[in-house]
Amino acid sequence: IRVINPSAPGGNSDIVFRLFSGKMGELLGQQMVLDYRPGAGGTIGADMTAKSPPDGCTTAIVAASFVINPALIKKLPFDTVKDFTPLGLVVDIPTSVVVHPSLPVKNVKELIALAKSRPGQLFASSSGRATVGHMSLELFNAMGGTKVVHVPYKGAGPAIIDLVAGHVQLQFSSLPLVSGHVQQGRIKLIAQTGDKRAGFAKDIPTMPEAGVKDFESYVWFGLAAPKGTPAPIIKTLNAAMQKALNKPDVKEKLTAMGYLPVGKSVQELIDRQNASIKKWEPVIKASGFTAD
Repeated sequence: IRVINPSAPGGNSDIVFRLFSGKMGELLGQQMVLDYRPGAGGTIGADMTAKSPPDGCTTAIVAASFVINPALIKKLPFDTVKDFTPLGLVVDIPTSVVVHPSLPVKNVKELIALAKSRPGQLFASSSGRATVGHMSLELFNAMGGTKVVHVPYKGAGPAIIDLVAGHVQLQFSSLPLVSGHVQQGRIKLIAQTGDKRAGFAKDIPTMPEAGVKDFESYVWFGLAAPKGTPAPIIKTLNAAMQKALNKPDVKEKLTAMGYLPVGKSVQELIDRQNASIKKWEPVIKASGFTAD
């Protein structure tokens, strides 16, 4: 079973799916193979998925960026809602604001003040245009009155490498992906962007606690298939996904790294997609940003 990954190797999707896809494949009696198709904010991989045969042999990783694109790109080569069949929500991921140690800030208020004093001179990396990291920056600029410049990469891995190297100054990133660098002092964690503090970062404030009222963004991953995939196949894939994510060793490893395993019904992914579309559409319109 091919699992199309719309991001480059080394990112959250790569880590998460490598941890549980082996168990899922065992349950299905078939090997699950990651097929990397990064670029264009995830639309390259999504388009390939939409145009694949609906026979259960092709699935795809979908993330929050998947439902950002409809409001961002006027002429998508597919319909985000109609051309895919959700298989289930896999994980929720705590998110954060991290900066390079050379940046003379200790908190979000100081970051905003510095960015205002240097308009267009601070740079933030992301895993690509139209991703949650990118849109979080747009939201930050709008709410903070700043002009931090966006620098898109073809995946979270390369984006973090350049942040650690100091080629960019900050990033809106998932906590699991940067926690090791934070612990080793390569980058500084100054805020969390979820609605509550993550269990392994209880001393770091959320954005509202840090002074940016109503700021919230989060990352999640789901699994989908092309439109028309038969219901019995959907049921089988969802059941295997749930069982794999609930295996004690899989759950332990994911939780230890900061991921929050979900692995529930197909409807849960449908609800999350609808909620994300509703959340990001006004943010994109307010920012005036388009990817066309």
